[in-house]
Amino acid sequence: MQINNSVAVITGAASGIGEAAAKALAAMGAKVVMADMDAVKLQGVTTAIEAEGNSVACKVCDVTDENSVRELMQFAIDRFGSLNIVLACAGIIRDSFLITPDRETGKVKKFMSTGQWKQVIDVNLTGVFITLREAAIQMTNHRFPGVLIPISSINKSGELGQLNYASTKAAIALWPKILAGEFHARGITNIRVAAIAPGYVETPMLTSIDPEILGKIVADIPLGRLVKTDEIMSTVRFIVENEAVHGTTLEVSGGIIGKGLAK
Repeated sequence: MQINNSVAVITGAASGIGEAAAKALAAMGAKVVMADMDAVKLQGVTTAIEAEGNSVACKVCDVTDENSVRELMQFAIDRFGSLNIVLACAGIIRDSFLITPDRETGKVKKFMSTGQWKQVIDVNLTGVFITLREAAIQMTNHRFPGVLIPISSINKSGELGQLNYASTKAAIALWPKILAGEFHARGITNIRVAAIAPGYVETPMLTSIDPEILGKIVADIPLGRLVKTDEIMSTVRFIVENEAVHGTTLEVSGGIIGKGLAK
């Protein structure tokens, strides 16, 4: 499928990989619909894309609310007449160990709260589920050629202190094969699914952390540096344009594995 003149919906588009995807796909000629909860940042990215003369629209969307996501997909169709690429980038972290004992007493002094667990599950898992489902409904009903691209993570293999986050990313990494099989079983031939599992990507959120911590992260990457957003975007382009890519999760990590379980 060609990116030029396709219609792309991107969740989590106000920052990070989502922002980079919106800018890159718009520059490739896609008509981009950006979605996020942060209206101010969302409008800022939209304005930047418009300044380049590219086609873009934005809509505040809560991916945990199915009505909000349904309205987002309809908005894209109403605005640009189709729905072809859906990149599910919305995600959060709420890191914590399951339990943390006090060094002196040995008694548990801290633990991952149910709220920390549910918040991540709601956005990273249920939110992606709703996004893919609502997109697939529209693509099927309108016979739009489509590609669903959920974002997993290299930490799908496990990361200490990220039981909630790693669980969602491990699940998402399984979905392409399941959904490819389901679509095939139901005679749905116009939709493909392929996930991306990035490693540590050079986004402002990561590069702004303590230099010592960042140095330790980079030291664990066989490539010797952070993954660039352009490298994630070239993977998105590969997935969209190569129709044989279906039912798989592509790792773009610079060679790193889930470092928590490697220790």
